[in-house]
Amino acid sequence: MYLTKHLNMSQSKNRLYFLLALLAMYLLLTVATVFAQDATDTEYRPFPGIGSRNAAWIAAQLHLLFGSFILGVPMFAVVIEFVGLKTKDKRYDKMAQEFIKLCMGAFSTTALMGGVLVFILIWCYPKVMNKLSGIFGPSMIFYVILFFGETFTLYLYSYGWDRMQGRVSKMWHLFLGVLLNVFGTAIMFVSNAWLTYQTSPAIMGPKPDHEAIPLHDESGAFIGTLWQAINNYTWMPVNIHRLIGNIAFGGAIVGAYAAFRFLAAKTQEDRAHYDWMGYTGNFIALCGLIPLPFAGYWLGREIYMFNQTMGINMMGSLFSWLFIIQAVMIGVLFIGANYYLWSGMTRIAGGEVYARFRPYMIAIIVLSVAVWMTPRTLIVTPTESAAMGGPNHPLVGLFGLMTAKNTVVNLIILTTFLSFLFYRRSGKTPTVSWRKAGNIVIAAIFGLAVAAIVTIGIVGFKVNTDFRVNVLTPIQVMVALAVMVLVTVIDLIMYRKAMRSSEISWGQMTDRSQYVLILLAITFTSLMGLMGYARSGLREAWHIFGVMPDKSPDAHTPLLADAVNMIAVIIVIFFALVGFIFWLGLWGDKKKEGQPPVKAEASAGDD
Repeated sequence: MYLTKHLNMSQSKNRLYFLLALLAMYLLLTVATVFAQDATDTEYRPFPGIGSRNAAWIAAQLHLLFGSFILGVPMFAVVIEFVGLKTKDKRYDKMAQEFIKLCMGAFSTTALMGGVLVFILIWCYPKVMNKLSGIFGPSMIFYVILFFGETFTLYLYSYGWDRMQGRVSKMWHLFLGVLLNVFGTAIMFVSNAWLTYQTSPAIMGPKPDHEAIPLHDESGAFIGTLWQAINNYTWMPVNIHRLIGNIAFGGAIVGAYAAFRFLAAKTQEDRAHYDWMGYTGNFIALCGLIPLPFAGYWLGREIYMFNQTMGINMMGSLFSWLFIIQAVMIGVLFIGANYYLWSGMTRIAGGEVYARFRPYMIAIIVLSVAVWMTPRTLIVTPTESAAMGGPNHPLVGLFGLMTAKNTVVNLIILTTFLSFLFYRRSGKTPTVSWRKAGNIVIAAIFGLAVAAIVTIGIVGFKVNTDFRVNVLTPIQVMVALAVMVLVTVIDLIMYRKAMRSSEISWGQMTDRSQYVLILLAITFTSLMGLMGYARSGLREAWHIFGVMPDKSPDAHTPLLADAVNMIAVIIVIFFALVGFIFWLGLWGDKKKEGQPPVKAEASAGDD
């Protein structure tokens, strides 16, 4: 009886938190427009202590990080649950449920940060909010409806998990999961419209030039429609980039959670479970990380097409060194993900046969990252500049051009894909008669692809920018994608009925590999913070680029050093909150472990 009462109290508290979060978001979003309209006489208000922009920056970034987590995790949780249903393996169902429990812990924090952000914006920037609500008012109401839908669906999806275990019930439960993802994706798309409109308040013109058509007249009055404002120049690229990024970020965070639980585990069974969960999280993060540079390239290309000055500031001027830092961080992600895969081969007897390829793959990745992080223009003294014959080094300076960087990015992606291919093959022996021919074909595909990508990169040095950006770089992307698709199909057929020499020994990973998973989560979070600074900073001294100037005391673009310090503070706050959520999960499990005897006593008494 005690245990039943305790569980009921716990569930009641969770329900109360959900209802409070729901009520807070409803009140905030519905009254935001009214508050903003009533405050139009005041253009700006200061935020005590840290300033208006810093306050909005912290609240917005924390809301975005938690929002990315609760939008990304359900996407692969539903897929894992479906795999568990098809394979009848309860481990998948347990893991998917554990992922959703993490979402439940993060959901209230997301709503809280969203509420804080709305309060800061309508208090500190009333005229800006009035302008945006005048354009996007109906979509803000739709956002509230979607938020209600997501909240109730997540509530039903989580608390109905144990009850909806029959085959028919399970299908309805999966439908709730799909519906949850529809609501979450729609929420992201709607809010992205507001943010991207501030950067690119124009629509794309007809082919072939796709010239930007402004949605405001010379006085700044809005002359477009709601749909045109939503479907602005950078809306869809940001949607796709964030969608893929959310999946990668969610995978990295659950990987860090699994690493935390692995390091704290007391039994081999728990170590095996969280080792498997960490592998799954890393695999999901890789699935998002591999196409993410392609989506980022598309977004950068659209920004450049919208406004060339903005594009030049992004990659070649104001934010150029930020993208050098980005290259370092993405290099850490790829090196860390590959290290984890190589460490994972120690779980599998027979995985050592691929160890001979490892030094070459490490060399390719490290050299490619070195090229990627090489700046075009070095910070040098006049004497050094004279010795080089100019600000650009005659040889190393070539690595600073985008054609070199796009080339090595594709090589890194293909090498990472090859690492996963070796991991998947470890401990297996194909039984098909054409296995040697299949391996030769796969090797030829990789060899021809690398030759094509490198050749296109070299040609890129000699052609004009438009041809390289619009023709050569997309061809490189298509070559890399084609390799991954073709090789995956061949490998699946070749190893469909392969003999397994041994099972995977889950739980046998080193502690170092778990620290790598935690490092990947921290790096992903830092990268999201830096890219958020870049996207917002591109507007420079504008609330809405070219339409509504920023006349506040903070109307300047923060220095990179200041931005990095602010992002570091945000990351510390974020992981303190995430660590608290992780600790609650561990604490709850410990309490459950200590209560079975009470349950047994109660059951005996009831009988």
